[in-house]
Amino acid sequence: MTDRVTVTLTKGGRTKISYPAERLGDDGARVTVRAPWAADGVRDFGFVRFEPGDVFVEHFWRDRWFAVKEVRTGAGVLKGWYCDITRPADVREDGILVEDLDLDLWVSADLADVRRLDEDEFAASGLAGRDPEAARAAVAALDELEDLVRSGGFAQLLGEHPGHAPGDALGGAS
Repeated sequence: MTDRVTVTLTKGGRTKISYPAERLGDDGARVTVRAPWAADGVRDFGFVRFEPGDVFVEHFWRDRWFAVKEVRTGAGVLKGWYCDITRPADVREDGILVEDLDLDLWVSADLADVRRLDEDEFAASGLAGRDPEAARAAVAALDELEDLVRSGGFAQLLGEHPGHAPGDALGGAS
């Protein structure tokens, strides 16, 4: 297993973004990588900014319909978690392929701001008509993630120790 991988996120059959990452772990169900902010410039959502220097610790599951991305500043300050609703990841020796299904969840560092994103894009995507089973799985995954955050199960999802805030066990950015 190589420590360097390429993460490729597709949407609608096209590559949305592809970037290098460092593989931090793989337990057979979940693979975790670390990567710097890979897009050009700043992405300001109003409630959080992703910008050059930010570091993402990303968790991809082979058997779940989401990916969770911990976002920190280059100095290691936790901004929060951006959760993509995706088909289960296709993890290979040298890369991770993930299909974005439009739905997202943002969770602030203090867990106080939990917001569902892009439900309008999901509805407009036509997935419910083309692949109703996948659409149901995507909505169920979004509900599951939100429930985990609100019920206190988010840290356990990420494999962290009870009593720690999510992200604490992973340490700061390096």
